Amino acid sequence: MDTFIQQLINGLVLGSMYALVALGYTMVYGVLNLINFAHGDVLMIGAMIGLTILNILGAHFPEMAGWLQLLIAIVCAIPGCMIVNILIERIAYRRLRNAPRLAPLITAIGMSILLQTFAMMIWGRNPLPFPQLLPTEPIAVGGAVISITQVLLLALAALSMTGLVLLVERTRMGRAMRAVAENPRVAGLMGVDSNRVIVATFAIGAALAAVAGVMWGANYASIQFAMGTIPGLKAFCAAVLGGIGNIYGAMIGGIVLGIIESLGAGYIGDLTGGFLGSHYQDIFAFIVLILVLTVRPSGIMGERVADRA
Repeated sequence: MDTFIQQLINGLVLGSMYALVALGYTMVYGVLNLINFAHGDVLMIGAMIGLTILNILGAHFPEMAGWLQLLIAIVCAIPGCMIVNILIERIAYRRLRNAPRLAPLITAIGMSILLQTFAMMIWGRNPLPFPQLLPTEPIAVGGAVISITQVLLLALAALSMTGLVLLVERTRMGRAMRAVAENPRVAGLMGVDSNRVIVATFAIGAALAAVAGVMWGANYASIQFAMGTIPGLKAFCAAVLGGIGNIYGAMIGGIVLGIIESLGAGYIGDLTGGFLGSHYQDIFAFIVLILVLTVRPSGIMGERVADRA
């Protein structure tokens, strides 16, 4: 039972990061019907910007509290990632809105490679250590343990997702997003600026990815230029699992995928008689993804067209 609780905690932490990135995928798809495969690399840019800010703060303000340094790093990473994602939309995607579906897909993959190359040129190809700013003493939870960093990550993820839901459902911008997702032309006739809504969608998704990127580095203590590829792919799978285009589905899909992956890592050795190790944990996540999509192709939550933003 202690092992189960520990893996459940680990799964919630991992799933929260997947959910934050999956929300970016599902929002862009809900508004544009476009899969932004460069979104995982926006997470990487957020982690790199956060590390740069932390190095500057460590050099000039060594006495500053660790939690405050981490907060400043997140606050600085968010506008940086927003600018990157807005430039991606403006340069790479805007002119391809009415192009065949394959064109923006190939462009998104190209932008992903381009971002990784730029990051490698700026920050180098070797893994970079991410400073551990928060206390490392674990907190006991029912026989398992959780770190202060993981508690902060869960809190930030919950606040970010709650803020997104309130924005989409309670604000004028949220109504505009839902209108553009429903029918961009009719929304334009009603006075909605589609370009402004799309830019805002990319910016909000980038902000969530920035939070996930900085906290990913804080949790795993190491980052590198290609770190966004696998989390980005898994977050996309989480969005599909939950129901691509549905913000609640993206949250649920991310949490479910993280828990399945973590439980798989904890029990795969026992279930296979020691034949497979914990590094095969991805098997469980993708097997479940295939099974769910076989039974329900639209994902757990389905795709409600009117609420796709």
